Amino acid sequence: MTWTTWSAWARLARPRRHGLTRCTARRLVLGAPAALLPLLPLLPLLPLALAGAQEPARAAADGAAQPTGALRLFVDCDRCDDEFLQTEIPWVLHVRDPADADVHVIVTQLGTAAGGSEYTVSLLGQREFRTLGDTVRFVTQPGEADAVVREGLTRTIQLGLVPFVLRTPQAGRLRLSLADADEGRRPATLADDPWRAWVFSVGLDGSLEREERQHELDLEGSLEASRITAGWKVGISAEGELNRDRFVLDDGTTTNTRESYRGGAVVVRSLGPHWGAGAEAAVSSSTFANTQLAVRAGPAVEYSVWPYAEATRRQLTLQLSLGLSAFDYREPTIFDRTSETRPSQALVVGYDTRQRWGSADASLELASYLDDVEQFRLVVDGGVELRLVRGLSLDLEGSASLIRDQLAIPRRDATPEEILLQLRALGTDYRFDARVGLSYTFGSIFNSVVNPRFGTGPGRILR
Repeated sequence: MTWTTWSAWARLARPRRHGLTRCTARRLVLGAPAALLPLLPLLPLLPLALAGAQEPARAAADGAAQPTGALRLFVDCDRCDDEFLQTEIPWVLHVRDPADADVHVIVTQLGTAAGGSEYTVSLLGQREFRTLGDTVRFVTQPGEADAVVREGLTRTIQLGLVPFVLRTPQAGRLRLSLADADEGRRPATLADDPWRAWVFSVGLDGSLEREERQHELDLEGSLEASRITAGWKVGISAEGELNRDRFVLDDGTTTNTRESYRGGAVVVRSLGPHWGAGAEAAVSSSTFANTQLAVRAGPAVEYSVWPYAEATRRQLTLQLSLGLSAFDYREPTIFDRTSETRPSQALVVGYDTRQRWGSADASLELASYLDDVEQFRLVVDGGVELRLVRGLSLDLEGSASLIRDQLAIPRRDATPEEILLQLRALGTDYRFDARVGLSYTFGSIFNSVVNPRFGTGPGRILR
């Protein structure tokens, strides 16, 4: 297990950053019992997870207050920032399932002729509000910053909720903005929630491609369980992938198999508006990385320069973790070892912001082994989406790594087939990638007509 793999699990302890974080698919091949063996080291963390599950919804202790007579709202939107919506509309109860909602909000998007977007917000009343319904629209100009778009969309949703709020006990406090003694705070989880705030997700994906002389099989799967309250954050996840390629050559048949299994768990306790502490564990097994079993576990602490309440707008965090890393290799390594256990440490600094001018994110990770600090890894990556002038946007992304900790590289030389088919990791001292993009939209800014025939947007007129 490389430090990059561990870093992915270490970031589970960090709050989600206003939609800027990169989502990672978690998958596990459910039909392979042997794949579950790497997950056994996670069992010691289960008591911690169960302890978090027994915590009741303590609104007073966690500083959250449940709005009286508040609407239950479910927002069905692929491109919305869920955390921003929950932060900016604290006077409703945000529910996870539409069946539990008083108002089901469906947001759809179509491109306009000018190059912008028209968002259609359909508000569908349910339960005692089933006789109510409305549709409102929000049109963006070409090259509009993401921060402007989400603020306008959030304002549009709030305006559409006015007819529903008028039929609730909150109607007497409705002005141009809703006055609330606990404005800006998220409502507490309902005390009668039978799931105790636990959310589970199971996924399975497979593909099969077959030709006369080539067969390809891909299986992927994932398991995930999480429980997030103001006081605790608990997450357990596992994923796996199996790829099998078969080639019929003139002198015979060749079959190549790549397997990768990963699992992790994190338990975090909130320690005020700036601090968090917890324990993490990660396990993995990979034919590509030459690891039969890799395990890392240990405590971690994180400090946020700005309060976590501002995480949807800006965030600067420093996270330090210590632990033990144990490896069981498939083949002898370049250091002539088949297994080893090492003390390790990692420091991760992360920055994210989304403003009217655009957005930016960056991270720096420095990881090393305590018994040999010369075996380390330094990773710097980031991206900027910058609105230069009206209609002109610049996108920059890049990543650079200084690598001195490849313990698992096999001692034997890689065969040409392993190199060409990427069946095993190769030794390297660095890794670098970059991307730059520039876009400019000009012309009429008043044409907000939507015509979906033959596709939407000017880019679909010619094919």
